[in-house]
Amino acid sequence: MAKAIRISRTGGPEVLEYVDVEVGAPGPGQARVRHEAIGVNFIDVYFRSGLYPQPLPAGLGMEGAGVVEAIGEGVTEVAVGERVAYTGRPNGAYADVRNMPADILLRLPDAISFETGAAMMMQGLTVQYLFKRTTSLKAGDTILFHAAAGGVGLIAAQWARAIGVNMIGTVGSQAKADLAMAHGCAHVINYNTENFVERVKEITGGKKVSVVYDSIGKDTFIGSLDCLRPLGLMVSFGNASGPVPDFSLGELASRGSLFITRPTLFSYAASRAELEEMAADLFAMVASGKVKIDVRQRYPLAEAARAHADLEGRKTTGSSVLLP
Repeated sequence: MAKAIRISRTGGPEVLEYVDVEVGAPGPGQARVRHEAIGVNFIDVYFRSGLYPQPLPAGLGMEGAGVVEAIGEGVTEVAVGERVAYTGRPNGAYADVRNMPADILLRLPDAISFETGAAMMMQGLTVQYLFKRTTSLKAGDTILFHAAAGGVGLIAAQWARAIGVNMIGTVGSQAKADLAMAHGCAHVINYNTENFVERVKEITGGKKVSVVYDSIGKDTFIGSLDCLRPLGLMVSFGNASGPVPDFSLGELASRGSLFITRPTLFSYAASRAELEEMAADLFAMVASGKVKIDVRQRYPLAEAARAHADLEGRKTTGSSVLLP
């Protein structure tokens, strides 16, 4: 028997149950992976709370790293004994061992640790598509990135610095501001003590920014639109404070014909070829040292509820992992 986190109902962290599960042989197209580390992401909270529905009972977790123990019929993507990392559905990464689709597994370079691999796949691939494909940033661009001291934000700050992009980050405390600056932000705004819209205008000399990356949602959405210059792009890629409220398209017109998109990683990595190309870019950035994955919280798998409580309570910085 293996150990795993399961939920039989939606709700707060208390609904997470640490249980025994049976893991059989992998089926056709599957591989059995023994995890060495498991990533914790805000999307896990959305599934746990019911914001993102799924059939119950269910597992949680979409990211991990470990070793392939067995493969099913027809698997060519990986071999037994290989180090792998992944992000993607189906949920169920919060487990010692699991069977999963082999076509989302990626060979993890020896130079990258299991903890780094588990912490970087969802967050790192998110930054890759946000910066390379949602819009193609270039040196000299000025952007606003909310939650700059979180896992995605710290990767984004380093990536932005590496390509010559001026990243203005928002955070909720002085400690987080210091962290974001150390990782590459050109400017940091503490939204608890400053009006981030007015500060963006001050920093840019009234020109504002070409792109806003907003994973906060309800609390920052309208302010984010106010930070964009005409023809700017609003990238709403999360809703940590709640879903974005309904709004009129006239809000975009009145601010200078703005663009808006609500992207997801899994739309950009829909094919194996796209996934491999994105991962190669991420692995190269990490291997080069230009982007370092900052794993700042580690929890035993059995304490996944504490990890969720800390994440929702904004007590975390950088990336968090569960250790089986």
